[in-house]
Parts: sequence; structure tokens; C-alpha cells
Amino acid sequence: MFERLTERLGDAFRNLSGRGRISEDNVREVMGEVGTALLEADVHHEVARQFCDEVARDAIGLGVTRSLTPAQEMVGVVHRKLVELMGPGDPQLVQASPGPTVVLLCGLQGSGKTTTAGKVAAWLKQRGRSVLVAACDLQRPAAVEQLKLVVEQVESEAKGGARVAFYGEPDRCAEYGKAVGVAVAVAQRAMKAARDGRFDTLLVDTAGRLHVEDALMRELEGVRQSLQPHQVLLVVDGMAGQDALVAAKAFHDRLPLDGIILTKFDADPRGGAALSVRRVTGAPILFTGTGEKFADLEPFHPERVAGRILGMGDVVSLVEKAQEEVDEAEAQRVAERMAKGQLTLDDFLGQLKTIRRLGPIKKVLGMLPGVGGMMKDLPIDDGQLDRVEGMVRSMTADERSDVRLVDQQKSRTRRIAQGSGTTAQEVGRLAKQFEMMQKMTQQMAGMGAMGKFKAMRDMAGNAAGGFPGLPTRGSTQTQSIKSRFKQRKKR
Repeated sequence: MFERLTERLGDAFRNLSGRGRISEDNVREVMGEVGTALLEADVHHEVARQFCDEVARDAIGLGVTRSLTPAQEMVGVVHRKLVELMGPGDPQLVQASPGPTVVLLCGLQGSGKTTTAGKVAAWLKQRGRSVLVAACDLQRPAAVEQLKLVVEQVESEAKGGARVAFYGEPDRCAEYGKAVGVAVAVAQRAMKAARDGRFDTLLVDTAGRLHVEDALMRELEGVRQSLQPHQVLLVVDGMAGQDALVAAKAFHDRLPLDGIILTKFDADPRGGAALSVRRVTGAPILFTGTGEKFADLEPFHPERVAGRILGMGDVVSLVEKAQEEVDEAEAQRVAERMAKGQLTLDDFLGQLKTIRRLGPIKKVLGMLPGVGGMMKDLPIDDGQLDRVEGMVRSMTADERSDVRLVDQQKSRTRRIAQGSGTTAQEVGRLAKQFEMMQKMTQQMAGMGAMGKFKAMRDMAGNAAGGFPGLPTRGSTQTQSIKSRFKQRKKR
């Protein structure tokens, strides 16, 4: 998300930083480039115009033209205005007392409403809140059945000990369209079931259409008046661009919204919907869908997203994600083995799985300061990690415990390559790199803090060679990337 915008904004500010003194004309010139970048990111044209005007006015008013570091000052102004544009940031789902808290989900067909219902239920379950998910989308029986399957999967797979249950009346789908108020009646019975079952939250999935129409809005208004929900959340397809904004505004005009959930947030490199929907509707973005798994629902923090857009990274979100996914006891065990120089490929495989739970490697690296704008130049493919994992899993327990066995017998290398669908050269490279890592950890066991730091630096510089397809230190591929970075700095 935002890769193109990050690159364009970085170019604009680098042009400004190359000037010792700047004028108001320079500021407006840079904001013209920023405006073009926003339009290319599919930001609403009126939102882009207002944003650039406000940034230019604030920058000139704060004396950026007299600053010794005008580019840095401009980045600060843009960051603050981006936060205002997307904020306020309060990614909360209310909790009423006495319960149940009623949350109403609405949106167009294809926006990801059903999957999002499962993600929200999983998010609440992880935080100890029991959830009853009600199927009030009665347009087609398949919608009710799909939601039931999603809820059952959440109940069995999502973290947390709280209950997640399903309420649906699939036989009522036959009455839909023939009798008025069928969805409203189902919603009322779902509310009774939530109260009788003492659920903390009632999450209601409503009907959608291919486009906003009067019949849809009347039905949603009826359900809303009947349930008096504590929050009405609109699910918006983050890849729909301007169409998403038109639909969001139409919903908000008829059905006042308390928040927005942007789906497919990770799939569109432009990100225009995230930068526009708050200004267009007035409703805050509460969550973003960043993948297909139930855990791929992230609270939306405007200040963190603004940092990602400007290449500042998002270390806070990375740490929070790591805290959720990393087993502290296991991490301590591996750290102790590493300190003693006893690291094995089983340990390595466990750490690789932990890293992959954090998300795609490019996404994780993009959350580090200064790395986001370089992502397009890094030849990182998560598929290569599958190959590494395949090679390790094709080894015997003895081979994973003592990787030297792989180097000693070519027959072992060939067997592992055949079992993992790789080549003998790739298996040999992995074995050599891991053997080098083992020796390094053994050497580190007797070092002081500074010695360990230097050893880890050297290890990190060479570790990529163990991953087929990734550039190693000194390789032609690496030199090419460095050359592009240097050329970009000169510009």
C-alpha cells in the first residue's frame, strides 16, 4: 500500500532538500508535485486540492522558507496534515453496559463484508468478548451458509477463549422480496438470542447490492431503527478507488456511519481510498483488512500510516504485531541455545515460521524507517522462503541437528533437492550458509557486547545468501541496487 505515493513524495522532497534557500514559489512547486502524486494515487481531486492548499498555507505561515532544513520542515507539515486528513485515530469498538453491544455491518456486494464479519468476530474473541454473528443478508441462501462457515472457522481457529456463535434463518431467504420486513424480523430474533445467550456483542451482517439503491437503504434503515445499534460500520473495498468514495458518501447520507473498515488495504499500491474516505464521509477509518486470514485485521492509526507514506516506517505496529505472534518462552529458549552456539535447523525453521506470521517480508521491511521507498528495488519473493522451508523439511532429524552431514554426502544433497523440488546447488548453499551461522554463534558465545554486535552485523550481511533468489553481499544484483540508490540520492 502507498508504494507509488511514497516514491513520488520522496522524489519531491529530495528535490527541495537540494536547495540551500527556497521561496514561496518553491513550496508551491513542490506541492504541485505532491498534488500530482495524490491524483495518481487515486485520491479524490477535491481532497487533493484542499490538502495541497492547506499544506502550502501552513508551510509558508510557519516560515519554512526561512528554515535551514526546509525539506525536513515540509515533511513535518505534510505528516501533520496527513494525520488530520485521515484522523482522528481511535480504532475502538464500543462496549455497552449492559450488553449486548450491537454492531451493524453494511456495504456493497463484493466489498468483503462476510469475511470482514469473521475478522471482526476474531478480533473481539481475542480480546475476551463473546460474539453472536447474525446473518441478515437474505438475498441469497448462499450468503447465510457462507457466513455460517466463516463463523465456525473463527470459533475453531481464532485465538482467545471467548465464544463465537452463529445465528441465521436460511429458510427465510425464500420469503425475501415477497414480504416486507423479513430481515428486520430476523434481526430482532437475533437480538433476543444474543440477550438470552448472554453474549457481549451482536455483530449483524446485512444485505448488499451491486450499487446503492433505494430498496437497499430502506432495508438497512429498518434494521437500524429496530436494533438501535451502538455502531454502524461501512465495509469499503480499498481497491475500488473513486467508486468506493461515491458509495461511501451515498451510504453516509442515508445511514449515518460511525466508522469505516477498508478491505484489501494491502492489495492496492495507490491507497487513494484511505486518504479520501475520511474527508468525503466524515466517518473515521477504524480498521483495515490486510490479508485473507482472520488475524489480518489491523486497527487504523493515522499517524502510523502517515509515517509509512513518508518513508518513516511504522516500528510501533511492527512491535505490536511481534508481541502477538512471538512465543516468549520459545524465543528465550532459542536465545539461550544461540548464546551457547547450539542453534539447529529446527530452531531456524521455528524462527522462520514466526517471522512469516508477521506478514509478507516486504511488508515487514516496509515498516522499518527509511526502507519503505526502497521496496520496489529489493528482489524479495516470499515464494523463495517456501523453497527454504521445503529444503529443511526434506532433511532427516539427524541432518537438521547436524547440517554438516548434508555437505559430507552428495547423495543426501540430491535426496533433499528431489524431495523439496529444488536443486542440489541450492541445498548446498543453504547448508554452507547455516554452517557459517552456527560457527558465528559459537564464536559469539565468548564475546563481549561490542564483539557480538560486530558479529551479528557480519552475519546479517551474509545471511541472504542462504535464501535462493536473494542478493548476497558483493553480488552483481546487490551492486546494481546500490547503484540505483546512489543515483536517486544524487537527484
